[in-house]
Amino acid sequence: MADHTGYDRIPAVFMRGGTSKGVVIRQADLPADRARWDSIFLSLMGSPDPHGRQLDGMGGGVSSLSKVCVVAPSSHPDADVDYTFAQVMVNEARVDYSGNCGNMSSAIGPYAVAEKMVSAADGDALVRIFNTNTGKVIHAVFEVRGGQPVREGRLAIPGVAGTGAPVRLDFLDPGGATTGRLLPTGNALDVLDVPDFGRIEASMVDAANACVFVEAAALGLAGNEMPSTLGERAHLCLWLEEIRASASLAMGITSSREAAHARRMVPFVGFVSGPQAAGTLSGENIAPESVDLTARMISNGQPHLALPLTASLCTAVAARIPGTLVNRSTRRETASGGLRIGMPSGVLTVDAEVDRDETGRPVAVRGSFYRTARRLFDGYVYP
Repeated sequence: MADHTGYDRIPAVFMRGGTSKGVVIRQADLPADRARWDSIFLSLMGSPDPHGRQLDGMGGGVSSLSKVCVVAPSSHPDADVDYTFAQVMVNEARVDYSGNCGNMSSAIGPYAVAEKMVSAADGDALVRIFNTNTGKVIHAVFEVRGGQPVREGRLAIPGVAGTGAPVRLDFLDPGGATTGRLLPTGNALDVLDVPDFGRIEASMVDAANACVFVEAAALGLAGNEMPSTLGERAHLCLWLEEIRASASLAMGITSSREAAHARRMVPFVGFVSGPQAAGTLSGENIAPESVDLTARMISNGQPHLALPLTASLCTAVAARIPGTLVNRSTRRETASGGLRIGMPSGVLTVDAEVDRDETGRPVAVRGSFYRTARRLFDGYVYP
């Protein structure tokens, strides 16, 4: 018997992609009327939950574990599959489609091959993914054996126990994914007037997802604080949300503060500092010489335990643009190589290539990183 969503059960796969987990569903198994998707996704995730645990659904109580991915054959000339990302809010009855999830992007290629949506011979397979949220193409490269994605491997990523087979993700032409412009204000550095805080220097960059960066010192922080410490500082969370809303207006993402506060996913807000010693969530220590930059990110009002990959890619692109706060904080001698970012879960290396157009403006050519992904179970979800 169908419930209030009109669907009694939906074929689905539960997957880990990088440091996120989510439900992956074929678009053909959802109603053609997308206005009905929200109620289905909220119900299957267990949102909204005033207790913040999503015990009555598939969610895990934090934004990185409250995700839905919808996959379909693509009509885009440069893609094999379409991928729509849905961020389901934990405490609110709202689903955000305004940005992409880089971590869950790593699950889409293996899912498409395992589900026979894309045929792949043994060896390195390439699945071309069109992300409908950002209008950008992502190339996923991973090993296939016996017609199935290889799961076992030696790649370890910060924030995930054990190792797995690598999935290389290349974000092609990632600039302007949210706003249509790599530098939405036209500047590498701006000053924002932030309610309840005052004036603060900020770099607003849009690559893979829009981000606003400030310096940790401007917030009275060292920059290497743990997420739990950040979450306990109510005034800091308020400041960061107001900075994010101010940036949303300056970047043209929203036209009012009310709309900026309602659209929680983008821009991401982060603060950066130079290479420094820091602890990790696993109890290990990061040496200053092992990183080129230290960063912390907030999204959906929550400090991230591991940096969102799209935000990490944007950070790497920003590090290649002279004049940004990220470039200013990055170790000089490594500014042209892979960027090693110190974060709460360890060290993440992201590669980015930035060029100049004929007018001298920066152009993001690509951003790349490696993730692991794992199919956890398949069957039906009951919304």
